[in-house]
Amino acid sequence: MTTESKQREEIALIGQSLFDRGLTMGSSGNISVRTSDGGWLMTPTNACLGRLDPDRISRLDEQGQWCNGDKPTKESFLHMTMYQENRNSSAVVHLHSTHSVAVSCLPEIDHSDCIPPITAYYVMRVGRLPLVPYHIPGDPELADAVRGLAGKHSSILLANHGPIVAGKSLEAATYAIEELEETAKLFLLLRGHNPRVLTEQEVEELSRKFG
Repeated sequence: MTTESKQREEIALIGQSLFDRGLTMGSSGNISVRTSDGGWLMTPTNACLGRLDPDRISRLDEQGQWCNGDKPTKESFLHMTMYQENRNSSAVVHLHSTHSVAVSCLPEIDHSDCIPPITAYYVMRVGRLPLVPYHIPGDPELADAVRGLAGKHSSILLANHGPIVAGKSLEAATYAIEELEETAKLFLLLRGHNPRVLTEQEVEELSRKFG
């Protein structure tokens, strides 16, 4: 079983990796993981993911109440909603990654599935990506909007804001949000070029084989 100390170190390492590769900037983005006792570790408010101190990462109890460490991100309610609706998830990653945010701003995208199935790995790691309408950051009503989708989707795009992804592990959630960002970049590069995307049959085959 992974110790809380190891989880704290993993959050800091992944946060730095995301920051160093330009997937998050300034104090944007946040990460959380479920602990063995049913609580959560969460990155603090106004913290740079590239400079996290493992010992200062926020600790929340089973009810999601702040216990110790620095004050948790003001978007903690989004993480808690994702966990409540995705019972098998052990980690949540939320970024303001550039290409994903750019896609969320396009008026003509399909709100039920923002990015078409361009690659097999996108289908396998992200699947269908719904869009939640714009809410001011920290608006509690955003939780209700996310709750309506999170039970069916582990990845959600927030309009003019960014993606939030739940995964069975922090590694899985990170891989999924990285795949989402790279596919968003491909989607923007291919706009106007009428690219081939995977057919419904090809998507179904991936679902049968990989779940």
